[in-house]
Amino acid sequence: MRQVTATGSTVEEAVQSALAQLETTEDQVEVNIIDQGKKGLFGLFGSRPVVVEVTAKPGAIESAKQFLQGIVQNMGIEAEMDIVEKDGRNVMFNISGEKMGLLIGKRGQTLNALQYLTQLVANRHSSHYVRVILNPEDYRDRRKETLVRLAERLASKATQIGEPVSLEPMPNYERKIIHTILAENEDVETISEGEEPNRYVVIQPK
Repeated sequence: MRQVTATGSTVEEAVQSALAQLETTEDQVEVNIIDQGKKGLFGLFGSRPVVVEVTAKPGAIESAKQFLQGIVQNMGIEAEMDIVEKDGRNVMFNISGEKMGLLIGKRGQTLNALQYLTQLVANRHSSHYVRVILNPEDYRDRRKETLVRLAERLASKATQIGEPVSLEPMPNYERKIIHTILAENEDVETISEGEEPNRYVVIQPK
């Protein structure tokens, strides 16, 4: 938590001094007036400056990290997090440690639910949309390989039986993998149905 104490002849002057030290803007901080100050005799004798304590509000990524760390600790998991930020809108939490299987859950269901909640927290503290990806022990790369094989297998099934095939609910970026993999398949087409966070892909024969 970034916090500074600053002084000035007025509250505004003290706050502006604190903002300059924190290199931020007034809408991104909380201000606590420690001392209202006092004007001395003739503006000189017995005067006392205004004192303010200014605390920077946690940003989107910091808030998401704090939330995630709290959940992981409550699950009894010791983990280290390496945050990779791309253009301020895409953030990946590379997580390492023991009990990663517990964090991932069956077919990644626990991980996807936690990722959804972490993303909600991040966007509650952001002025623009932030996409959060949780990646314990490179799970996302392994999951992508699984999704590629799944997409190809179910596309073949849809073609053979001549009926649409629905996949399990997936987060947006996993659905995008399915759509991308099958985009060049001349025998099937894909659509997404349902509402978040239970939106899923349907593979249907052309």
